[in-house]
Amino acid sequence: MSVGLETKDIIERLKRLRRQQCLKELKNLLPSVYSPMASIHGTYTIWLKGPDGPNEVIDFKPPFLRIRVYPELEKRLQMKLPHPSTLDTPEAVAVLDRISTKHNVRCPPLRTAARFLDKLVGHFLEEEITSPTFIIDYPLVMSPLAKCHRTQPGLTERFKLFVGKKEICNGCTEQNDPFELRKRFVQQVKDRAAGDDEAHIVYEDFCTAMEYGLPPTGGCGMGIDRIAMFLTNSTNIQDIMLLPAMKNMLKRTANCMGEYRADI
Repeated sequence: MSVGLETKDIIERLKRLRRQQCLKELKNLLPSVYSPMASIHGTYTIWLKGPDGPNEVIDFKPPFLRIRVYPELEKRLQMKLPHPSTLDTPEAVAVLDRISTKHNVRCPPLRTAARFLDKLVGHFLEEEITSPTFIIDYPLVMSPLAKCHRTQPGLTERFKLFVGKKEICNGCTEQNDPFELRKRFVQQVKDRAAGDDEAHIVYEDFCTAMEYGLPPTGGCGMGIDRIAMFLTNSTNIQDIMLLPAMKNMLKRTANCMGEYRADI
């Protein structure tokens, strides 16, 4: 149960893993999941009311648009970014720092390449998305558990699906090389020690299990509550939750106690 929820937090996720499946197959699968759900009212078009602004038209008709992180970000910034394979260098971090400062994109400590890119992608790409759009080919520094891109060094086979500026799915081709995976976990531990509270710890049991072998596997996590918000035209995620949020329960309990004391 969750306490103090924001209006659009992702609370429940459906995790899907399938062996012998890659990123391309996952991206082809998801429209066949989301589009039929959106068409239950006889159309792929959904009118989404904004909490402070006008309604937005969201079209779930397949195929969904796909944009690549690096080319699209460079297009919006109108400049070249450091090569993905160099993002773990101080020089690349300094360049991303200058770009973020120039465009007034704030990045709190720890100011790493991954965090700078996350803020830039959020500002220039995610905030411009209305209808379902895949953002694909995330840099390795942002995706430590995804498999490396087959043809582009420094990138990974990872995607996120966005609708109405909100993430509804996150997927990738899973990293199944136990030695590469352990190396990335070690780097994550270093990042965590440096102050990155979002970095992973080393999961030794997982790495050991991986040494026995994992076939090529694709996986994705789908936000159930958030897609339900779009389908029901809700602006607050608590309106569509199966169970009430704890803070509302506490509020009602406090009100009842107040009425009880008043009666006494």
